[in-house]
Amino acid sequence: MYAILDVETTGGKYDEEGITEIAIYQHDGERITDQFSSLVNPQKEIQPFVQKLTGISAKMLQNAPKFHEIAKRIIEITDQCILVAHNAAFDYRILQTEFRRLGYKYNRKSLCTVALSQILLPDEPAYSLGKLVRNLGIPFADQHRAQGDAQVTVKLFELLLEKDLEKKILKAQISNAHPNKVAAKHFDLLDELPTESGIYYLYNANNELLYIGKSNNIKKRVLAHLTSKSKKGLLIQKQLTAVRFALTGAELIALLKEQNEIKINAPRLNKAMRYRSFPMGIRVVPGSPYSILSIEQVKREHQYLSVYKNAKQAKLDMEKWAIEFGICLQQTSLARGSGPCFQYGLKNCKGACIGVEKPADYEEKINTLIAYFSYPYSDFLVILKGRETGESAFIFIEDFLFKGYGYFELNHQIKSKKQLYSRLISMESNPDVEKLIRSFLTKKKYIKLVALEGAQAN
Repeated sequence: MYAILDVETTGGKYDEEGITEIAIYQHDGERITDQFSSLVNPQKEIQPFVQKLTGISAKMLQNAPKFHEIAKRIIEITDQCILVAHNAAFDYRILQTEFRRLGYKYNRKSLCTVALSQILLPDEPAYSLGKLVRNLGIPFADQHRAQGDAQVTVKLFELLLEKDLEKKILKAQISNAHPNKVAAKHFDLLDELPTESGIYYLYNANNELLYIGKSNNIKKRVLAHLTSKSKKGLLIQKQLTAVRFALTGAELIALLKEQNEIKINAPRLNKAMRYRSFPMGIRVVPGSPYSILSIEQVKREHQYLSVYKNAKQAKLDMEKWAIEFGICLQQTSLARGSGPCFQYGLKNCKGACIGVEKPADYEEKINTLIAYFSYPYSDFLVILKGRETGESAFIFIEDFLFKGYGYFELNHQIKSKKQLYSRLISMESNPDVEKLIRSFLTKKKYIKLVALEGAQAN
């Protein structure tokens, strides 16, 4: 038996959605044997784009039954059934979430008609429900409403059943564990997690720290760990007994906290990030008559223009600078033999490779490159999103070095470094940190920059 269904939701943050409409068709593989459909009062706001997409408004749902009033009917019509939906992971997750809010563990096998269609209808140009059924000649009159979507999914599923003559493909798809199935012992942990940006900490039964991670949606990321089939995911699922978290508001602060706390705490499952995230760097080595740009492993005692995951990425940047800044590749660690470099023939290089370019002129290019990778001011704040309404976050740079981060209320201005330091959560600067901050500055992923009194402009 199958239960072919579709749900419409309020939209919003992951795992905080509510059902606004549901339609279920029970099917025995030959024909429909039972059906149920209803609007549902989600008791929460519907996102404007969802209202526009579905046509379902808050007014329409005022007198609709709440989920707990139809839960028994859903359990009955799907009992002993395999759930079938187009993008089944979504519909099944939403149902599990609603039942979990009622304290009920709702588990069914499931089957996704997207995955099934990709196997049995490999030549179709698109697999979204609307495009797929129209290309197959299946009438579709009431798109983005639960009953309309469920009805065409029934027609699509019947076609797929016909295509899968021996039912081998169907059985193989059903036998796979559902990607959103979470062990019952972890439901309570998930329910306590926020859907906001921050850092999370995973612990075992001995209160030992297993893993530190960051996410723009903590609940969604932890759920991914609990449904993963990777070696790390399975270890987490086996050992996890507690999850703690710290909201950060801004993504940049989450990134900075993550790399800093992993290096300090060295959790068992964070092996890759215990060390440098960007182990290769490019630095300026003073030389005579020309400065040299060197690609090398990052050392604590040196300053770097930029750092990289590997030497290949560093080389690509170096070659790009040869074009953009007129850097001579013969005056870098990429130099090969003697004589003019390739860029000299293209007139991007002015001849430092053969001693033609004046050292002072070449040094000016090096200084331009250094300025490109420097902070805009010696002392400034990067203002970012806070953890809640009415709060902002800041990153503090002093003497061109990262000092830490903090938070302040919007109705209180920070006017002095003394005030800054009183709110500052100090953090050690390192090439990884500088790389993260500069990336955010380059992409302008901040609210504003505030130069502090007496700051030098770069």
